Amino acid sequence: MGAGGTGRTADGGGRAVTALLTAAMALSMLQLFLLGALGPRLVEELDVSVAVLGFTTTLGFGVAALLSPTSGRLVDRIGPRRALVASALVTAVALALIAMAPGAGLLLGAVALGGLPQALANPATNKAVLALVAPARRAGVTGIKQSGVQLGAFAAGLPLAVLASSVGWRGAVWTAAAVAVLVAGWAARTLPPDPPPPAAAGGPGRPRGHVAHLAVFSVFLGCGIASVNTYVTLFGDHRLHLGPTAAATLVAVLGVAGIAGRVGWSRAARPGRAPWLPGGLAVGAVAAALLLAASVRVEWLVWPAVVAVGVFAVSGNAVSMVLVVQRAVPGRAGQDSAWVAAGFFAGFALGPPLVGALAERGRYGAGWAVVAVEFAVAAAVAYAWAVRDRRTARTSG
Repeated sequence: MGAGGTGRTADGGGRAVTALLTAAMALSMLQLFLLGALGPRLVEELDVSVAVLGFTTTLGFGVAALLSPTSGRLVDRIGPRRALVASALVTAVALALIAMAPGAGLLLGAVALGGLPQALANPATNKAVLALVAPARRAGVTGIKQSGVQLGAFAAGLPLAVLASSVGWRGAVWTAAAVAVLVAGWAARTLPPDPPPPAAAGGPGRPRGHVAHLAVFSVFLGCGIASVNTYVTLFGDHRLHLGPTAAATLVAVLGVAGIAGRVGWSRAARPGRAPWLPGGLAVGAVAAALLLAASVRVEWLVWPAVVAVGVFAVSGNAVSMVLVVQRAVPGRAGQDSAWVAAGFFAGFALGPPLVGALAERGRYGAGWAVVAVEFAVAAAVAYAWAVRDRRTARTSG
């Protein structure tokens, strides 16, 4: 039986489980990708300022960061099936509230509610991987399901944005809410029953060792990624004059690149190599941010820039989760996943306001330079841990 497991692996019917976990991850952050992709329409119709639009990201991820440690313990107690069904249903409610929002007030309330499924998604899906997937396949399945987040970005940036141009942005959000309900039913039918709760759950404690380092790395990585996700559509529309639909396509391109990067780099994250990958990916993310800054003057560079953000920056989070799964302590997979996710969500909450203040004044080049600095700090943290991890391995060996 796998860690925290049900005794069933994904060797038979594994594609259905992998697809479900990917869909769950896509839903967990879909509302924030939608707010970014539909940003120009929301700013116009709801009279929401650029700064308030950035605050939606801060609020959603701030709530997710605060709830993550508790949600990790909750998932370790109730199991992944119950957690994923609940996550999808809450997502549906949050999206429905966004679709009904008459102004900024209800919009912000819906975003805050959406922090709960964000907090549940990583612990629940990682717990499911450990319980249902054979060890040899866990890294690959983890990468695929983490790519679901970028599948959500693609869905928001292309099909849903195109749908919004024909049926309105509210109709597009209602469609997403209906999909969330369907995913809840899919999870209930596909996943095996959760095992009985453990007799004694481990205390929350504080993150230590690789979990602590990955959490700090994730803070700075999240700062940069969130800023790009939130403002690249407005950058493309307001500064590069691409138009709302074409500018939203930037998010879709980032999403496709992120899917490829997360799957590819996660499969490459073998135990001996995995500790070094986060730092290398963060260095690539620095180059991507500098390309974005350069696109202020050379407009076509925005396209390779968003591809690079997806391939490098976005992939760093997936490799972090592979490391968590590889080194999970029995009974604490949910908590360890939640601490790393909390760091990532904290970064998503902290990053956009600073870049938003610069974007409000049209200083996008300076904003992307700030993102480059955040990615550089993430690289430094990751390499410092990798060096320490190698020394520890040599000493213990």
